[in-house]
Amino acid sequence: MELNDVKEPAPATLPETSAATTEAPATPLPTAGAAATTDVLIVGAGPTGLTLAIDLARRGVPALLVEKADRLFPGSRGKGIQPRTLELLDDLGLAEAVLRAGRDYPRMRDWVGPDGTERGREWDMIERARPTEQEPYANALLLGQARLQELLYAHLKNLGGDVVFSAEVTAAAQDTDGVTAFLADGRTVRARYLVAGDGGRSGIRRALGIAMQGESVDPKPMLVADLTLTDDAIADDLNWHVWTLSSDGGAVLCPLPGEPNLFQLIAQYSDENAVPDTSDAGVRKLVAARTAITEEQITEVRWASDFRPRAALADRYREGRIFLAGDAAHIHSPAGGQGLNTSVQDAYNLGWKLAQVLRHGAPDTLLDTYEQERRPIAADVLGMSTRLHRTAILGENSQRGSEVRQLGLGYRGGPLSTGRAGALEAGDRAPDGRLPDGRIFDLLRGPHFTLLAFDTPAPALTGDLVRVHELGAYEAYGRGLFLVRPDGYVGWAGEDATGLDDYLASIGAAERP
Repeated sequence: MELNDVKEPAPATLPETSAATTEAPATPLPTAGAAATTDVLIVGAGPTGLTLAIDLARRGVPALLVEKADRLFPGSRGKGIQPRTLELLDDLGLAEAVLRAGRDYPRMRDWVGPDGTERGREWDMIERARPTEQEPYANALLLGQARLQELLYAHLKNLGGDVVFSAEVTAAAQDTDGVTAFLADGRTVRARYLVAGDGGRSGIRRALGIAMQGESVDPKPMLVADLTLTDDAIADDLNWHVWTLSSDGGAVLCPLPGEPNLFQLIAQYSDENAVPDTSDAGVRKLVAARTAITEEQITEVRWASDFRPRAALADRYREGRIFLAGDAAHIHSPAGGQGLNTSVQDAYNLGWKLAQVLRHGAPDTLLDTYEQERRPIAADVLGMSTRLHRTAILGENSQRGSEVRQLGLGYRGGPLSTGRAGALEAGDRAPDGRLPDGRIFDLLRGPHFTLLAFDTPAPALTGDLVRVHELGAYEAYGRGLFLVRPDGYVGWAGEDATGLDDYLASIGAAERP
């Protein structure tokens, strides 16, 4: 399978019909001509790849994360961390660092008048919510993708992992036992599974011949860039600044936390045939033409890119021992801030399943549930972000409501959702709640399964893979037994333990005296 030949099939596409808290050391790459061996090869060190590498590292699963570029991506394609993703980061031990690094989403500010220097209306793009016991992270956090990646990378290194940069996978072949990946410099990697997190233009996806079904969300091109400004360029950095005066198209500047005077620029062109100039000079000229900021007030253009908003979904997420994750599997409009969040949650779903198969004897078919659970989620989210984008184009009220927070997403009726009890059905997100000595999320945090017994006798389980907690009545759960998966969703629920053993055995988690 040559990654630059989208029509060449893989030589073979034959899939194989104690708690993992030990940190797994990073798999080193050998010298040219030699081969490295690992359990999981992750291609692409964006938010998806870094999240998966962290999850596998904390489970003691050997993994190798390779990145074609010589460093982490320096820009802020994504910048909104939704509440459900904050819960994920809480579980990984990163919520505190991310909250310190980010800030609440700013209010929008229109700039009007002949030269765009008069303050216009101010409004919230995102509907604000109050934290509750069940949902402690109520609102999206503003944090540029580049800074999020830095935090993820630092956490991965603390767990003993790393990224191999300047490592481009050019071809891969799989058989019944694993995948052999060939790098541009002559090195090879042998892995039991490969996960492609190599972005919307994924070479691995194209080489596998997996089609993307989708549509153009808006034919007009857009430009996105990160830039720094002088202190006097904008009167304040507390707002998300909007200019719509130019006949060529609008421009918005959003302040990014972590560095003074750092902004993300998004500009849309009114002409479908326009060719955005992403050069340093081109970005400066655009800003000066569409806003009240002069070229001289731009101190640096960090990066710039152009795109046409599109929504697309891969026909399948798995081909034998190779998986697609993140933008390699789904491409979103930027409206609603869904792409990055959906991507890291792909990794969160896949990580624990790989660990169960590789370390705990779960059947390989458990990995089929990754696509079965995540692809419908992506399809729904794509529909929502496309609708938000088109609503904004029409000038209608485009305030984002609770749907963008992703707290209502779940796996009811899915292949790993069995039973119901009390207030919850299997597949639901496990709510947080206060306990006498902490919170429910404290019990869930980590790579284990958690059996919560609310006002119900709990069965005896051995080992550390499933942790059991007997608790008093709590309205958000109701009375019953709730087995919470490592990714924070109820996998099994019942009024008593009938059927629990069979469920645990099916996912490689059976442990009884």
